Amino acid sequence: MLDIKLLRNNPERITEALKLRKMDTASISKFADIDSSWRKLTSEIDELRSKRNEASKQIGILKKNKAEAEAQAKAVGSKKLGDKIKELEEKRRGGEEELNKILLELPNIPHNSVPPGVDSGDNLEIRRVGKPPCFDFTPKPHFEIGEKLGMLDFERAAKVSGSRFVILKGLGAKLERALISFMLDLHSKENSYTEVFPPVLVNQKSMIGTGQLPKFEDDLYKCSDNMWLVPTAEVSVTNIHRDELLKADQLPIKYCAHSPCFRREAGSYGKDVRGLIRQHQFNKVELVKFVDPEKSYDELESLTLDAEKILQKLGLHYRVVELCSGDLGFASAKTYDIEVWFPSQGKFREISSCSNFEDFQARRAGIKFRRDAKSKPEFVHTLNGSGLAVGRTLAAILENYQKADGTFEIPDILKPLF
Repeated sequence: MLDIKLLRNNPERITEALKLRKMDTASISKFADIDSSWRKLTSEIDELRSKRNEASKQIGILKKNKAEAEAQAKAVGSKKLGDKIKELEEKRRGGEEELNKILLELPNIPHNSVPPGVDSGDNLEIRRVGKPPCFDFTPKPHFEIGEKLGMLDFERAAKVSGSRFVILKGLGAKLERALISFMLDLHSKENSYTEVFPPVLVNQKSMIGTGQLPKFEDDLYKCSDNMWLVPTAEVSVTNIHRDELLKADQLPIKYCAHSPCFRREAGSYGKDVRGLIRQHQFNKVELVKFVDPEKSYDELESLTLDAEKILQKLGLHYRVVELCSGDLGFASAKTYDIEVWFPSQGKFREISSCSNFEDFQARRAGIKFRRDAKSKPEFVHTLNGSGLAVGRTLAAILENYQKADGTFEIPDILKPLF
């Protein structure tokens, strides 16, 4: 959530940010109109309350002086003031709801280092690491390899659940489990993250706190009792410290977590119908940080390197791209995507997004810290990144380590886990 003071004092900055994101700016003028009415109502309510308080004092004096008739007349007038105040307060509450609705639907402001652009075609490549494998045969897609080896069963998964689900069998299930263990061990032991195992069912406040609601409701799975299945462990892990006041010496707080993730993929009809790239349910290892605002962009660089380390140890060719303003996620101020090479497609595919949200999520979720005993509470900066998407990592291994006979080699770093 953006600071309401920023909208009031510098709406031009928000308007420019929306233009950079290629979004409609009408909500800014709408906010100004509603906010102006809200302020007028607040001023009028304060004035009426002052009159009612003065009337109450006069009533007390009149009663003390035995002027009951005058006191009664004043009481009637005071009641009318109270009725008017209630009427105006109801109008003001409606205005507050409208203002809050606009605030919840406004995206974050891109950091000034984010390159301008319209879509993914304008993203900026930062670096490439490793080299693509060379084959003396035409490389097969991961789903063909996995199905032939009996590792991936899409047909029976569709019978059990529907399209865009998979049953991992035998070596496929074991490889998925090995990847999860490998990622969590590396992040907790080498990268100093605290491992947590969070719930996958969260309440509405948690979804609002990280920016999934109300913006992405159509892409989420809602359950009964107003509970939601997480689209990423970022939601449950970030909300660990919702409505908390942290101490400066606690920062940075670094968590890693594995969880199943659930997404409707409502806006991706016809995309990646086959394979593991775009599933309704998938496993992911997530990295989440709570940091000092002055250090958040250094922390973004280190978080991205932490995620990259997984691909380096697996020996997979990848690149890092910086997202342009038009491709930036709703809550992000700056994002690096890590994309791994898929030989069958002859292109890179996203396997991790590493983002700095600055205080956008912390403001929604009420996560603050105090520098010292005399300082006012401030919002922390939150960051997160996939470390990594497990299914896509499995798919990348099948494709990059495939052999001409239809089998594949398990990366050396994973062999001790088999």
